[in-house]
Amino acid sequence: MKTSSHSDLIIPVSIIIHLSIINGVLYIMTPDSYLNVSNIIFYNVFWLLVTNSLKFYPTARREKFVTNIRKMFNLYFIYGLGYFSWFGFSDTEITSVKYQLLTYGVICILLTAYRAIFYYLIRNYRFIGGNYVNVVVIGRDKNLKKIRHVFDNPYFGYRYCGFFDDTKSKSPTYLGNIFDAFKYIIDYQVDEVYCTAAKLSKSQLQSLINFADNNLIKLKIIPDNKDIFTRTMSIQKYDNVPVLNLRAAPLDRDYARISKRFFDIVFSSFAIIALLSWLMPLLYVLIKIESRGPLFFKQIRHGLKRQTFSCIKFRSMTVSSDANSKMATKNDARVTRIGKILRKTSIDELPQFFNVFMGDMSVVGPRPHMVLQTTDYEISVDKYLVRHFVKPGITGLAQIRGYRGEINKPSDISNRVRLDILYVEKWSLLLDLKIIYKTVLNSLMGEENAY
Repeated sequence: MKTSSHSDLIIPVSIIIHLSIINGVLYIMTPDSYLNVSNIIFYNVFWLLVTNSLKFYPTARREKFVTNIRKMFNLYFIYGLGYFSWFGFSDTEITSVKYQLLTYGVICILLTAYRAIFYYLIRNYRFIGGNYVNVVVIGRDKNLKKIRHVFDNPYFGYRYCGFFDDTKSKSPTYLGNIFDAFKYIIDYQVDEVYCTAAKLSKSQLQSLINFADNNLIKLKIIPDNKDIFTRTMSIQKYDNVPVLNLRAAPLDRDYARISKRFFDIVFSSFAIIALLSWLMPLLYVLIKIESRGPLFFKQIRHGLKRQTFSCIKFRSMTVSSDANSKMATKNDARVTRIGKILRKTSIDELPQFFNVFMGDMSVVGPRPHMVLQTTDYEISVDKYLVRHFVKPGITGLAQIRGYRGEINKPSDISNRVRLDILYVEKWSLLLDLKIIYKTVLNSLMGEENAY
């Protein structure tokens, strides 16, 4: 049983330690110029902006201390320019330029020391079995031996399970023919699959791509000239061997994932305090007057990586036995009078900000579906499970494009999934803000499919 594959704390801890070093040195060595609110804000925010623009924090599993040492010096140079320029903009008085240079030099030395310690610790953490991923290779050719040099390095955190090929081999890492790979990948919880395209036909490659997408498996292809590509394809190198990553989503980056989570916490906290704190008691009275039952309606739905959670909504229907199996339809007799208003304005969705705050959902993302729907669509709708590579959202790209509510025909769900996948592939904070703006606008104007 797999127990550990990655740690989301690596990057946040690094950011906190870096900022602690900067603020600690400035507080100890230059308290007169440091103890100013505007200065403190600038030193911290400017660091975050520069590191983000340079993509400084490590995201690649194969990254070493020396891999981006040039980027590290670029960071020190740019941050140093901002650090000393700020004295002019802020009219901060300094007694000695040499002393400020010494202070900044101490900061750079300590940041470099921590970076060296960081890589030493993460390498050793992987060496003892933490932060690992299970990998297999499908198709054996001359490039397999080269890639094995990367997989066999314990400091990178790969656990190489073996390879599949239709040509039988006496190698101890030979696991069977290509057909056997599909069952093995599921049974042994393989995280990443590397495929040598030259050893497979185009139809086999397409089957493998569909299998990976429909089972939440990361697929990377060592390419030849068979014209296999996707919109999110990226090229990586393993010992000078090019590898195509067919599902390289923006939220795979630690910094992007942390930024989105930070936004979710801030936005949901504001919504809970500013809206739900007074709206819940008011709706409790209104909902109770019209029909018996609880204020909230909770339904088990699938979220990130197909994990289940209780999705919370204001109850807009009378209590019934088919609430978890039947979607609301137009002129649904179960919908109460107050429920019609809640659904038309999407106010019934607001309690999901509790789901966002707890981490089960995001403000923006593919809408979570009922368990029965997921079970059906993952079989009938191609690449349906790709939408589960990210957290579900209160609103999403598909919803602002009109694909919400009841599904009357196959094109409704296929178009919804198409837009959900587009969101996964093209995510940015700016896109999230645009979707939120459009959602608020649609709620104020009323939506045709909101019933």
